[in-house]
Amino acid sequence: MFKLVTVITAVHGPGAQYLPDAYESLLAQDLPDGWEWEWVIQQDGETEEVLPYVPDDPRVKFGQGRAGRAAMARTVGLSRAQGDYVKVLDADDMLTPGSLARDLTALLGNPGVSWATSRVLDYLPDGSTLGFDQDPPEGVIDRGAVLDHWKAHDYRAQVHPATLFMRRDLLMALGGWMALPASEDTGLLLALNAVSRGWFTAETGLLYRKWPGQVTNQAAHVNQGEREARMAVIEARASVLANLEGWRFNMG
Repeated sequence: MFKLVTVITAVHGPGAQYLPDAYESLLAQDLPDGWEWEWVIQQDGETEEVLPYVPDDPRVKFGQGRAGRAAMARTVGLSRAQGDYVKVLDADDMLTPGSLARDLTALLGNPGVSWATSRVLDYLPDGSTLGFDQDPPEGVIDRGAVLDHWKAHDYRAQVHPATLFMRRDLLMALGGWMALPASEDTGLLLALNAVSRGWFTAETGLLYRKWPGQVTNQAAHVNQGEREARMAVIEARASVLANLEGWRFNMG
């Protein structure tokens, strides 16, 4: 029997059109012997807009639920996840070939590392790409390093939470994604780094699509009052986890 990596995707109606591209990027993955992926797609809402774009593939598990934004959709989708590891893939993004294998190898080959991220390229509407100028060197990310960088760079982490790959047991222990209207994945990234070391792969692992309908392109996403509230609760959670006596993740 294969061991599984669960790829989890939250999707709402406007983003469903990009699911076929995400699926094609999954088909291009080549995992080590004995491993396979499954794709959990959870619709944020119960409309008829998404199902026509869901691939007819036994490895794909589709579900719907009442609307509550991406954090709730992903966390509900975890009920169908069977993998020992979970990879995030937003509906409008695409993995690069080899991305899953690199993430898995990083965790299997580095004791004490329980999550991984990789380099990201913004994928612009004209098909061009744009990189990020603060990528760390490839290798281990020490506990607390993400929070330190995030606070020193106007709440911008040096690694991208849309590339997260992590142990499912640790993800469950942390309660999934934060119940926030945005930045829920950043909150999870900082929580992971508060309790465990991570890994950064310098090879590009994700194409992050930029398009007018994406949630992070809406005016509400940069509302200053809401942004300050999100950042405050994310920082508080990470700080508490980092200093919690007697709670450390057992890698056994």
